[in-house]
Formats: sequence, C-alpha cells, structure tokens
Amino acid sequence: MSKSITRRDFNRTTATVGAIATSIGWTAAQAKAVPGANDRIRIGILGVGNRGGQVLDAFLEHPDAQIVAICDVYQPYLEKTAAKLGRDVDSYGDFRHVLDRQDIDAIIIATPDHWHAVQTILACKSGKDVYVEKPLSITIHEGRKMVEVARKTQRVVQVGTHRRSADLWRKAAEVVQAGVLGKVTVSRACRLSNMAPHGIGKRQPTAQPSDLNWDMWLGPRPSREYQDNIAPYKFRWWQLYSSQMANWGVHYLDAILWCIGEEGPGSVCAMGGQFAVNDDRTIPDTAEAMFQFHSGHLALFATFEASGNPMLRRGELELRGTLGTAHIGGNELVVEPEKGGQFQDSKPRMDAIRFNKNQNSHEQTAAHARNFLDCVKSRQRPSADIEVGHRATTMALLANISLATQQRLEWDVKQEEITSPREANAFLHYEYRSPWTLD
Repeated sequence: MSKSITRRDFNRTTATVGAIATSIGWTAAQAKAVPGANDRIRIGILGVGNRGGQVLDAFLEHPDAQIVAICDVYQPYLEKTAAKLGRDVDSYGDFRHVLDRQDIDAIIIATPDHWHAVQTILACKSGKDVYVEKPLSITIHEGRKMVEVARKTQRVVQVGTHRRSADLWRKAAEVVQAGVLGKVTVSRACRLSNMAPHGIGKRQPTAQPSDLNWDMWLGPRPSREYQDNIAPYKFRWWQLYSSQMANWGVHYLDAILWCIGEEGPGSVCAMGGQFAVNDDRTIPDTAEAMFQFHSGHLALFATFEASGNPMLRRGELELRGTLGTAHIGGNELVVEPEKGGQFQDSKPRMDAIRFNKNQNSHEQTAAHARNFLDCVKSRQRPSADIEVGHRATTMALLANISLATQQRLEWDVKQEEITSPREANAFLHYEYRSPWTLD
C-alpha cells in the first residue's frame, strides 16, 4: 500500500513541476528535479553482460546509487544479475520500457557499440543523465549527434574511459602538461593478445537461442541469421558491431589527447590485415595506426592479436619527450631522463621520476562512477564528458576508415570532415535499419 501511495505522490509531484516548468519556458527534461546532496540516485542499466556487470559492481560501491531496473536481450544475463542484486529490481528485455519510467534519474549503457548512439540520445531526451561505455559510438556522425543532444537537453553524460578518474593517469597528464618531458613528439600504446591460430573460430549460422532476442540485439544494423561467434560476447571482432581499434584504442588515444592537450589529429594512416588468425573475424588480427598532429606529434596505436609478448619496456603508454620519456600503466608512472645525442651534451636532462598508485581497474571504474554520481547532483561536467569521449572515439574510428579505404586521411578536426580523399566521408555514418533513427 505504501509503495502505491508513494508512486502516486511522485507522479503528482512530477506533473506539478512539469506544469510550472512549461509555464516559464523550460522543457520537461530540464525541469526534472536534481537529486539533493543526500539523496539516492535511481539508476537503470542497459546491458548487464561482461562489461555491464563490471560497471554495475563499480556503482554498487556507492551507497547513493540505487539500481532499480536492469535490461538485456539475453535472458541468462538478466537472471544472473537479478540474483546477484538479491533484492527488488525490475527486469526488462526492451530498453524503451526503462526510459519510459519517470522515477529513474540516470541510465548506464553497457550494450554493444552499435547501440550506444540510439540509446544515449533517447535517454537524454527522456530526461535521464547517462553513463555510457566506451567507445562512445560506432560512427563519427553518431558521436557528434550524441554531443549535440546531450548539450541541448542539458544532461550529464559520462563516457566510460575510466582512466580519466584514476589518480595515476591524472598525475601523468599533469607531468606532461607541465612540460616536464620537454617537447613530446611521440606517444605509443598497443593491444596485445596471441589469438593464433583459431581466434573466435569459424561457425555457420544456426537457429537463434530461445532466450536471446536476436533482432533486438542487431538493432540498427542489417538483419542477418544468428551466429554464435558474434553474440552474446564475440561481437568485438566484427566491424559492423565493434572493433579492437576502438574497444582498446579509445582508452589510450584518450590518454594521449589528455596529456598533450589536443582535440584531434590532422592526418591518419592505418595499415593491417588478417595475417595469421584463421577465424570469422571481419577486423584485422594485426594493425597499426599513426596519427599526426599539426602541433608536431606522432601518436601510434597497434592491435596485435597474433603475438602477445610485450612491446613497451614497461607500462601501457609511452610518451617520448626531448627531456624525458614517460611510461604509464599498472601501478606506476616512471619518467626516465633523456641524454643529449649526436652533437649534444650527453649529461642527463632531468631527474628521474617515479610515482606509484595502487588502484586496479575496478577501483578506477568505481572512482569514475563516483565522479558521475557527484556530477548528477552538482550538474557539473564529468571527468570524461561526452565531448571528451567523442574526440577520442573519433581517432579510433578514423583509423578504421583508413584501414577500410587503404588510404591516408587528412582530417579537419573543427569541421569534422575528411578533406582528402573526400570520398572517404561516406564512412562517417551508415543507413540505419528501420525503425531506428537518431532523431
């Protein structure tokens, strides 16, 4: 009885606020009450599989985050998550039912990449703040549209590049931006995993599982028969739904942009192919992209899935400057002094730096969730604001376009168009399958 009264009271209050807001020219989304400093934020999560489960665990670290709704097209994921939560939570197979609820403040989106744009835009328009996993989008056009809608609806949108909320990576950005390394001319990172010889395997289409809504999983992408090395997890190796260049590259490309203070490159060239892994993938098993910035910097990111031995001396990201070289990753930032080379003074150009911070991936994601929750209350922009996520995602998607066209691309970072070859702009978006749109 009390639950019924509370809901009626809530709906009546919401209607009153909406009427007042309309009378003074606000939209319903803008009029939505912002939770107070001590209020719990009611959250719905879309996609509770692998990454969704990890993000859910990170939010559960915070007492003011209340998960009230979960949604997935795969029934076993829903059942497992409901059992883990161990309390009253509503389960849905269609995300639109979650967005229709007026008692939800924020949405977590951890669905496959090709769903991020549609769901984020609809969530913003329904008056919800959004935590959306990376990569932000699967096309550059989608990403810009997502930014525009987030700004228009005045929603807080955090992108899941959790290193933006990590103390170690924040320290690295401070060191580089302070000029400690001198002029930084090269940065490098990679994704390594030896998947040879069989990778994700070879499969024939089969009947879809009875507990998976395959048509909803495909969403705006073309209809096709079910294949069990696509969903529910292996979509990462299919370019229609994701890519390792974006899945892993966004983390490091974002860190590079952060450290060097840039919005994006002026040109991109990527090369690669399926050289050693014999499977059904539609992305390379070996690829490397090079990004050149007008300010004088080369950034390199590689996805090597036919060899797994380390490529860097240490850490996950290397930044090479005229005074020192930084390696960031694991639990430490190490800066090694440069020495003068040919025709230069050979003495060390700076003192070595070592900064340690024991903060694992879960703790970093929990800190990222904390930042989002705080911004939902304060209405400030989060550490990985949607514009930030869009810029990093754009770099990875440009690399994929370069791979697809087998050409170097010249990129106008302000207009967000490929100036050469112009025909490559056809890859900035694709035609959605009905009934899905970005409008």
